[in-house]
Amino acid sequence: MTNKNKTPIPPNTYIILSCYNEEETLQEVVEELVERGFNVIITDDGSSDKSPEIARNLVIKYPQMVDYYRHVINVGLGGAIKTGIQAALSKDAEILITFDADGQHNPEDLYNMYPPIENKEADVVIAARDFNDMPRGRKFGNTVMNYITYIFQGKMVKDSQSGLRAFSRKAAEMITLNSPQYGVSSEIIGEIERKNLRLKEVPMTTIYDQRTIEKGTNLFVGLKIVFEFMNEMFK
Repeated sequence: MTNKNKTPIPPNTYIILSCYNEEETLQEVVEELVERGFNVIITDDGSSDKSPEIARNLVIKYPQMVDYYRHVINVGLGGAIKTGIQAALSKDAEILITFDADGQHNPEDLYNMYPPIENKEADVVIAARDFNDMPRGRKFGNTVMNYITYIFQGKMVKDSQSGLRAFSRKAAEMITLNSPQYGVSSEIIGEIERKNLRLKEVPMTTIYDQRTIEKGTNLFVGLKIVFEFMNEMFK
């Protein structure tokens, strides 16, 4: 697919693709991004499947557009995002967009992410899912996490656990990420509030299948995030 009748992709825009055991979807997701003209940084968080082999082959196939970074052990989503941000900044990225490798994001939604930053309307853009379209368990878990994020991070947003986010270079340099796990999504919201960054929320579509439903925010993941926040508070 081509970028017809859409805002041209600004120079030095990088997609940060966090990956953990995504052999079923990684190649298709990366190729859809590259075909649209996006630079991609794959951050492999210690995958034990064929993801590393697939990622290396993608670097060979698209040497000018795909880069690959790998954690030797599984650190967690927060660690993968942090590595991706650092890698993108080292490449002089001006706009950084986090994107999931499991196929749940529609690449067409990317064209809504960078214009508010390019036009100086926002420092951070977060794509919000329609909770009414979510499976019941996911809807409950994500609604609870919005309130938990507000309690611990001091800011209410439409979709605190969204994995589709865009940052200006300034914002990416300012935010400090300490959470190694899923708590990073809420931590980013807190950093937006603490650093007085301008936030814009835009709608997005989400592709649900059994894999993405199982990997999403549920009650168990929510409890882990709460314990992570409490541990940080009482250090």
